[in-house]
Amino acid sequence: MEISSRRTFFGKIAAMSAALTGATRLFAQQPAAPTPAAPAGPGPAGGDRPRRFGNHTHDGIFYFSGTGSNDGYGKEDHILVTDPFEKHVTRTMDALKKSVERAGSNMDSIIHCQVFLCLPLADGVPMPTGKARFDAHKAQYEALNKIYGTYFSPGKAPSRACMALEWIPGDSLIEIVGSAIVVNPPATPAS
Repeated sequence: MEISSRRTFFGKIAAMSAALTGATRLFAQQPAAPTPAAPAGPGPAGGDRPRRFGNHTHDGIFYFSGTGSNDGYGKEDHILVTDPFEKHVTRTMDALKKSVERAGSNMDSIIHCQVFLCLPLADGVPMPTGKARFDAHKAQYEALNKIYGTYFSPGKAPSRACMALEWIPGDSLIEIVGSAIVVNPPATPAS
């Protein structure tokens, strides 16, 4: 949130509080700077401005967030946490590939990824503890590496961090966030 937007927001809160309590002035308000209109263009935000959540492009970099194994698939085609981990990885990487390509990038232009893994938490699936838990995450990491590398040209895999979590939203056992250079920006619709 921009500073001027925060000032505007808190100024409005102060004015409403003053009106409700009958006070003439709670504190001095600074004049709010005008908020620039969103430029017309592609993308859900109507332009190339950064957004707080979700995928977006800013200054030639595509930022992707929350790509998981059920992204881009209808409810009838969702996979479950009890499905094989390799299926989660393949579907996540396929969804990521489609996402970066829609943004005018490609897998070899990805700069950095953060990969989050979790073990299946479901009724009837025992959660490992101690060394067994470590070994289960290590097996996931090894399975991830076998599939992950096939999505990049030799020597083009991005820098990556990989972390284990307790839970990922959306019945996914893997989620990827990161950034990619936009190499072929999508055409902007004529106004």
